[in-house]
Amino acid sequence: MGRKSLGTALALGAAVAADMGCGARPPSGTPVPQAARPAAAVASVMDRFVDSVLAHLTLEEKLGQLNQPAGPGADTGPAARAGTSADIRAGRIGSFLSVYGAALTRDLQRVAVEESRSRVPLLFAHDVIHGFRTIFPVPLAEASSWDPEAVERSARIAAIEATAHGVHWTYAPMVDIARDPRWGRVVEGSGEDPYLGSVMAAARVRGFQGSGEALAADNTLLATAKHFAAYGAAEGGRDYNTADLSEHTLHEIYLPPFRAAVEAGAHSVMAAFNEVGGVPMHAHRHLIRDVLRRDWGFDGVLVSDYTGVMELLRHSVASDSAAAGVLALRAGVDVDMVSAIYLNHLPRLVRDGVVAESLVHQAARRVLRAKYLLGLFNDPYRYSDTTRERERTLTPEHLAHAREMARKSIVLLKNTAATLPLSKRLRTIAVIGPLADDARSAIGSWAAAGRPEDAITVLAGIRQAVSSETRVLYARGAEVEGADTTGFAEAVRMARQADAVILVVGEHQDMSAEARNRSSLDLPGVQQSLAERVHATGKPVTAVLANGRPLSIPWLDANIPAIVEAWYLGVQMGPAVADVLFGDFNPGGKLPITVPRNVGQVPIYYNHKNTGRPPDEKDKYTSKYYDVPWTPLYPFGHGLSYTSFDYRNLRLSAAKIRPSDSVTVSVEVTNTGNRTGDEVVQLYLRDDVASLTQPVKELRGFRRISLEPGQTRLVAFTLGRDDLSFPGPDLRPIVEPGTFTVYVGTSSEDVSEAKFEVIK
Repeated sequence: MGRKSLGTALALGAAVAADMGCGARPPSGTPVPQAARPAAAVASVMDRFVDSVLAHLTLEEKLGQLNQPAGPGADTGPAARAGTSADIRAGRIGSFLSVYGAALTRDLQRVAVEESRSRVPLLFAHDVIHGFRTIFPVPLAEASSWDPEAVERSARIAAIEATAHGVHWTYAPMVDIARDPRWGRVVEGSGEDPYLGSVMAAARVRGFQGSGEALAADNTLLATAKHFAAYGAAEGGRDYNTADLSEHTLHEIYLPPFRAAVEAGAHSVMAAFNEVGGVPMHAHRHLIRDVLRRDWGFDGVLVSDYTGVMELLRHSVASDSAAAGVLALRAGVDVDMVSAIYLNHLPRLVRDGVVAESLVHQAARRVLRAKYLLGLFNDPYRYSDTTRERERTLTPEHLAHAREMARKSIVLLKNTAATLPLSKRLRTIAVIGPLADDARSAIGSWAAAGRPEDAITVLAGIRQAVSSETRVLYARGAEVEGADTTGFAEAVRMARQADAVILVVGEHQDMSAEARNRSSLDLPGVQQSLAERVHATGKPVTAVLANGRPLSIPWLDANIPAIVEAWYLGVQMGPAVADVLFGDFNPGGKLPITVPRNVGQVPIYYNHKNTGRPPDEKDKYTSKYYDVPWTPLYPFGHGLSYTSFDYRNLRLSAAKIRPSDSVTVSVEVTNTGNRTGDEVVQLYLRDDVASLTQPVKELRGFRRISLEPGQTRLVAFTLGRDDLSFPGPDLRPIVEPGTFTVYVGTSSEDVSEAKFEVIK
């Protein structure tokens, strides 16, 4: 077969190449489309081009497009052999996992497009979860901002930096709903609520892929909604475990964020490690082919998780690797990450007629479409510019947003006796705790190319913030884990010298991460004992929590006057925490997940259903505990401020509506304090009587607003059919006549209410 160039990238067979000349053109001679082109025309040109490429690929080369080995930097799962240049030349690799760097990706791309027979460019994928080099708050923390525009901006910056380093494809956002904080990966998602999770999922997709015609620019990434589906429902909060749930729970709670990501234009979805209904997700034809592709119209790439195809053997649904490959391909898994099962076993099975080549063709086609959309056939090196790598990384603009995002993500859990904010002119401040000067934990897990040396710790942030007259003392006090108390004496000595104590405790970054599930939610090690000793000095103590999951801290809540949930806030953690502690920023974050009193309450979430015997303290035979209240320590949506807000005049635009109508809910919110502050106005809804049991309330709207002292704002929400509906017996959305209760307020528990009726 003859070879001619398509730009600098693609060589097709002689028959097609003869029609193309030497320009960067698809076979028809039509230029590769730009963002302004109509969507239908773009798709038509793209499909003709991709079909022409496929027509000249061998079966082995098509399967090579579905093969993704791990390169340097993979930080999950078993070790895997990186693909060699020989594999690239042979067309055995379509993409790489965890390979980045403008120079490295350019070298590997050159082998693919200049030395292989097919000349098809490579894709480079990496887990860009909450920033690339400029690391933002972990996703659970960003969800605490309840600010989707700010979250979208974080993803946009992450895409700008990652693409400058040669990355085409991110395995984010993680949109799994998590109701069990024992699960280590709760840190990667947006918490327990499907509505909030859906809003954040869509925001991150838009940020990664760009607005308008997605992927048109050289700083846009393929976004991947993961892990499809119900990975956050793993039994016991144990990673990789079975998810045993009803069809209604699956459709009401766990699927909506994935659908929101698809509707926002996500070009990729990742299959989950778990099974659903006895079928491992990497073999789940119904959820992948019927729900995701047919019902939702998703036509992007479905990628396996790390060795997910191989793990069908351990699920005991496949007798050998070949059978696992057949199950996964038939289910609709396009890209085989790391297992190399498609590449090694499917050629024989296709030739023997066991697997239809059309399935291979369809999967390869989706991969090629992604490469086309990224502009790689036009310019395979557009993401490998070393100049952009320097110019677009850790810029002042990016760092400024990192600080703002971190400030917005902080949740003030408690503040009695106006302990906070602190004065910057205190004579002596003692900063105590194992996480006060831990830069690695500041950036959290899944920090992509982030470096601890780029991060400013809480201790450093406090030292930068206070006046030159203030002494800042520091004692580690204890380790995060372990039983060593020898540091207590120094910590107590420092506390006694101070006018105020800032105690930074929680989990180190590796405790809130993949495969880091906990059977306890208490402060690990001897940190509570450290807190008790410091508290006994009688000095005013503020506790700052650094963690990636809700922690059960009833002793702190009962004894420490001020508690700040800081999470892992990224490279600007120190300045952001200092901004809040000293009042330069008024905290406005709200919890995206319920905080339990102890692990025995788990699972605990606000949008639960009532039983026939709802909890009643006066009635023994009701659904509750006898050794602890059934209520959470801090409810979903909770978060305090240095000012106060008053809600008045909750109104509905109509007392009765039809199922096809909408109703407007409005409320007046006034800042009744003396500081400017942000408030997250939250709207919840309950279907009072329905043919299927409904949650006690469900989030249906929210808005983060900023108010000056004395300022009042009218906040309005519109509820329509989608908000009123629920999956019926056949899982189709239905709206039933009857009364609905609207709740509006500052958290899921602190609300005012009104009612309206849906009539036939």
